[in-house]
Amino acid sequence: MNVPRSRVSVVSCVLSSLRDPTVSPLARDGWVAVETVMEEKTVRSLIPRLKQLGAEGIIEYPLNKVVT
Repeated sequence: MNVPRSRVSVVSCVLSSLRDPTVSPLARDGWVAVETVMEEKTVRSLIPRLKQLGAEGIIEYPLNKVVT
């Protein structure tokens, strides 16, 4: 998902992840891409909250495997 840099800490607080979400800068100043892995049932209920927090361009795709 894309998130204003100023909202990363708030968005990160509602995300589950193995450690921390991956945060990468975008070409547009003040915005970052945030990636994390979570259960499908969690994502569906979380998307409205993420949008309220300023996230956009949220992409959900199936995961085959996580090796820890």
